[in-house]
Amino acid sequence: MLNLTPVQIDRAVGALLGSAAGDALGAGYEFGPPLPDDAPVAMKGGGGFDWEPGEWTDDTSMAIPIAQVLADGGSLDDEASLDSIVAAWASWAQDAKDVGVQTSALLGSLHVPIAEAARQAAAARFADAPRSSGGNGTLMRTGPVALGYLDDGTERALANAARAVSDLTHGDPDAGDACVLWSMAIRHAIRTGEIDLVGQLPHLPASRRERWAAVIAEAEASQPRDFPKNGWVVQALQGAWSAIHHGDGLVDVLERAVRGGKDTDTVAAIAGALVGAAAGGTAVPARWRRILHGWPGMDSRGLVELAALAATGGQPDSRGWPTALRITGSGVRTLVTHPHDEGVVLASLDGLVHLPDDVTTVVSMCRIGRRQTSREHVEFWLFDEDGVNADVDAVLIDAADTIADLRAEGQTVALHCMEGRSRTSAVAAVYAIRHRGVPKGEALAGLQAALPDYAPKQFLLDAVGRIAEQVAGAGGEV
Repeated sequence: MLNLTPVQIDRAVGALLGSAAGDALGAGYEFGPPLPDDAPVAMKGGGGFDWEPGEWTDDTSMAIPIAQVLADGGSLDDEASLDSIVAAWASWAQDAKDVGVQTSALLGSLHVPIAEAARQAAAARFADAPRSSGGNGTLMRTGPVALGYLDDGTERALANAARAVSDLTHGDPDAGDACVLWSMAIRHAIRTGEIDLVGQLPHLPASRRERWAAVIAEAEASQPRDFPKNGWVVQALQGAWSAIHHGDGLVDVLERAVRGGKDTDTVAAIAGALVGAAAGGTAVPARWRRILHGWPGMDSRGLVELAALAATGGQPDSRGWPTALRITGSGVRTLVTHPHDEGVVLASLDGLVHLPDDVTTVVSMCRIGRRQTSREHVEFWLFDEDGVNADVDAVLIDAADTIADLRAEGQTVALHCMEGRSRTSAVAAVYAIRHRGVPKGEALAGLQAALPDYAPKQFLLDAVGRIAEQVAGAGGEV
């Protein structure tokens, strides 16, 4: 098993979390027309199936059984694993709000929900009606497939697995090709942080590479709205790739995908899997993660756990994360009030057991256990080591802004890291600078006086300085 770095684990999480975020973002706009470039896009819910805000659709629901097989230590090369995926889909489809037309028909036709029966039904449908067998229902769920094939030398196995999972419901070679391309690109993004779709063409049969190269080039020369038949797998891929090619960061990419109109949730889910694999789960804003949820009674923390385990063959890390009920702290029990906001408590991991009763939400800057706190919990990925984080500035800003949002809701917040020394200091400083109008020097001095073990790492202090300069350049506004 590949020894994944912290940033690679973050990217693996991003493949599933980014896809679910795109799915839930697009749910309220599905079947609608293209939107203007400056139209705001919100995770508002609604739409034709009356989704709740943050609720994902069939795109993510069908991806979860795939990820679950990998998280349980299984392999997509195993027929029994494919049987379990088909059985899970068939059970889910009985009560699901929405199931794609092609997938619904296939699952409903199975007398016994096993992989072989599903493959035969998909192949028969393609033989009878090839022009109606190329829906986007396989590409939308392919995000987690690559998580089981991150080791060196697993490229061919991944290409085979991506096509095998696609073939369970869609017999059209276009669907299989698209899943191979996208899954290989996700693998490359998780391993390197780079997005490269054209570089995956050699994993397709030689006779089809030129055609797909033209498909990709057309997407790069167009906008997502230029692909109105995005229920078809080829145009769904083009809409997603266009959003990625023209976008700037995960949020912008997903908003562009949604503004393309029509099958908005699926195109955004497809785009989210790949851009999330490059940008990491840290790029999914906490305002989305706080409300993200869906079948089978899972939230964003559940997706993080599932993706992390899928990428590591079901193995937790040395501290037991993400499956441990509680993570052991360092013995440091810090618990003080933020010097610039009495509604924010600064703590260490061990300090959480002593939180005041009026604390309603815990903002974590380190990994914690499933039952480390009974309060609402918002977790951020920030390692206290230079060079192993995807985007330090973005995480500090998102965490500080989340605290501000929680305080605006009237909540009392506990902010903590492992020892309450470094990451807690940095986030607390950025919060004071961005949302309390406190100059950088005063913010850091106040925290140094308040925290008994104040010791922010230099790379975090550098990030605080950059953020303070941005605030000053904006006239003190955020």
